[in-house]
Amino acid sequence: MRTDVAVDSVAARADIGEHEKSAERVALVTGATGGIGPDIARALAAQGVHLAISGRREDVLETLAKQLRATGVRVAPIPADLADFDQIDPLVDRSEDALGPIDILVNNAGVENVARYADLTRAELQAMIDINLTSPMLLTHRVLPGMERRGDGHVVFVGSLNGKRGLAYTGPYAATKAGLSLLTQSLRDEYRQTQIGFSAVCPGFVLGGGMYQRLLDQGLRAPGMLGSTTTERVAAKVVKVIKRDLPEGYVNTPPMRPTLVLAEMAPKFVERLLPIFGGGEFFRQVGAKRQADADVVS
Repeated sequence: MRTDVAVDSVAARADIGEHEKSAERVALVTGATGGIGPDIARALAAQGVHLAISGRREDVLETLAKQLRATGVRVAPIPADLADFDQIDPLVDRSEDALGPIDILVNNAGVENVARYADLTRAELQAMIDINLTSPMLLTHRVLPGMERRGDGHVVFVGSLNGKRGLAYTGPYAATKAGLSLLTQSLRDEYRQTQIGFSAVCPGFVLGGGMYQRLLDQGLRAPGMLGSTTTERVAAKVVKVIKRDLPEGYVNTPPMRPTLVLAEMAPKFVERLLPIFGGGEFFRQVGAKRQADADVVS
């Protein structure tokens, strides 16, 4: 049962890697080849956690694996494309064959597509649903029986602040990330009398990797009122939610975090306030630039 005593016992460990049953913990991190994935893997390695790292770029996985092994942990780099659901079972099987049972699953892989909703193709819509929502659900479904048998485990879903408040041109992405937050809530309630934990980590605009960094490289910067964070801070939050068994962690600078809390109590007011922050207008600019670039290519 997750009680105050149980949470304190987790926090009292020297690090996540010290597991009371085996003195070792194993994590599977998806989306490890880009964005915040590498820093999540590094943060877990710093805690003594052995790592199965997955992504689509085998060369990047091998380079990251070499860096992680230098910290003293065992690492299994396993290429996988989570858009192909048939690769999910082999990914888990190969991870456990190499390192042992998975104690921690970090569902980090994701894709985005900033565009007018009506301009997206069905294939683009389906890709976001498949990778951002369905694959994490299937992976979690795959590892849970083992966690139940061992009576312990933790699953982290990397969501987004966009999943707490949808903005123009981000509807499908926001919907998939909102789904992860609600899935986390449901599973926490379902497993509340066990030692299996579930957490969602919701970053804002992330500097240093991922979609927002690519936009910065193209000269597109979000308004300062929307806040930002870094890959390192997101990774630190992942470690924190596991250690403390937190239901959810926002990673962003003010004023967006209190604004999201206010949105639960006064949604109409926040709907009028957000245009002042410039979020919708920023994504309109991103969508317009991508459309213009596509027109040039075609």
